Order: sequence, then C-alpha cells, then structure tokens
Amino acid sequence: MCAGDPGTSIRTVRRISYFVKTVLVLLVLGAVAGLAWSYFAPRTHYLLADGQWLVADPNTQTLIAADGWFAVITGALGLLCGLAGYRLAEERAIEVVSGLAAGGVAAALVAYLVGSSVGGAAIQAAAAGGYSTRDTLGLTAYGVLVFWPVVAAGTFWALEFAVTYRERHQE
Repeated sequence: MCAGDPGTSIRTVRRISYFVKTVLVLLVLGAVAGLAWSYFAPRTHYLLADGQWLVADPNTQTLIAADGWFAVITGALGLLCGLAGYRLAEERAIEVVSGLAAGGVAAALVAYLVGSSVGGAAIQAAAAGGYSTRDTLGLTAYGVLVFWPVVAAGTFWALEFAVTYRERHQE
C-alpha cells in the first residue's frame, strides 16, 4: 500500500478513535470515583490558629484513611476497566491499553480534583469560641494517583499473557 492510500488513513483515524473513546470513558468514571471517594473517605478537621490551619487532632488517622480509600476506589475501577478493556479490545489491543494507561492517569487526577472539592470544605466560624474550623479531603501520598492506570494496564496485559500462553501451549 502506498502512503496516500485512503484505507490507511481510515484505519489510523479508527485507531485514534478507540484510544480517545477509552480515555473519555475513563474520564467520566474518574468523576464518579471522585464522588465515591468524597462520600466514603473521612475528612480531616483543621483549626485556624495564629493565621495557620493546623490539624485539630494530631493523632488522627484520617489523612492515611483518605489515601487508602482513594487507592481502593481507583484500584478497583482500574481492575474493572482492565477487564472490560480486554474483553472489548479484540484486534485493537495497543489502542485500548494505551487508552487505559493515559485515561487512567487522567481519571485519577479528575477523581482527586472532584473528590477534594466536593462538600465539607466550607469554613465554619464558631461565634461563641471566636475560632474557625474546616473539614478537608486530600491526599498525602500522591503515589496513589498511579493505582488506576497501573492496575488497568496491568490487568489487561496479565489477561493477554495468560490467554496467549494458554493458546500457544494447546497447539
């Protein structure tokens, strides 16, 4: 085939569209994951003292728990996306797994942005005590942002390896 072949450009556009569709689906799921994280994860309480926000309870485990909930939610969605992506990929494995990786990164960032900005962030002034408090949700271990893409792409390739290995040894 020559470089100007219309069939080649149509195939290229289709490949790009599979990648883009995968990323867009994961972005929508990222918003859902952010809402789930905001609902399930505990919020850390802060007090305003001398112009600085300080953790109200220095012994709190809510910072770690929020990271854990984020990891569980995004890891579970990564697993589901990897399974679904493998099931639907057919002959478009490279496009889909690339979409899972890139979309997983984007979805995790969307989940973080949505989850940390929804509810609980309002600052409340206590009139009687003359102090302000706020409840926030955030991450302290930013490494959990890679759970979604790593689990999604890893699941896809683990299934690909298992199926290919089995098919080769049945011959």
